[in-house]
Amino acid sequence: MRHARTREANAEGLALHVQEWLDTVPAVAVYVVVGLVIGLESLGIPLPGEIILVSAALLSSQHGGIDPVILGATASAGAVIGDSIGYAIGRKGGRPLLAWLGRKFPKHFSEGHIATAERSFQKWGMWAVFFGRFVALLRIFAGPLAGVLRMPYWKFLIANVLGGIVWAGGTTAVIYYVGVVAESWLKRFSWLGLVAAVGIGVASMVIVKRRASRARPETEPVPAGD
Repeated sequence: MRHARTREANAEGLALHVQEWLDTVPAVAVYVVVGLVIGLESLGIPLPGEIILVSAALLSSQHGGIDPVILGATASAGAVIGDSIGYAIGRKGGRPLLAWLGRKFPKHFSEGHIATAERSFQKWGMWAVFFGRFVALLRIFAGPLAGVLRMPYWKFLIANVLGGIVWAGGTTAVIYYVGVVAESWLKRFSWLGLVAAVGIGVASMVIVKRRASRARPETEPVPAGD
């Protein structure tokens, strides 16, 4: 429990630093950074894509120069393109690619994490790509692993596009409107209160996701359909 609180505190601290940095750069640079980081994360490189997106969406609610529609579209494009590149790399690289990633990023691509992600794909097929967009571990694995497992590309593309738009667009919209509403309540606490409110919301979502995953009944894995 202490480690979980430490991780959440670190995430909130990182979000605050990201927020402060994004506030110093032009709007176009914010769009580029968000799209690039999310694209690289979706490609299979462990980066804080969700933190970057949440911070930028929150900033757009307070910064008139950042358009939340453009931000959401940029984030969606980064997610879809990154996953597609990851799929192509995974399809070409196969199992040796996962072994190489395990050596380069042992914390994220350990054998246990790969096995967990693979079981999710065997159970849910293309739905693992769609819902994996909302789970940090699967968000990194989805593209490369779908390619390694040779999921039919049309299935992957449908799930990838829908998941990317719903995740990126939905996250941008929710955080943007939370920021707009919270601004009138938290002006007296300045940025610290606003970031704390968002941090509590993110922590609550994490707890709900963990409890839901623990409560999910185990079923026999079935191969993804062709």
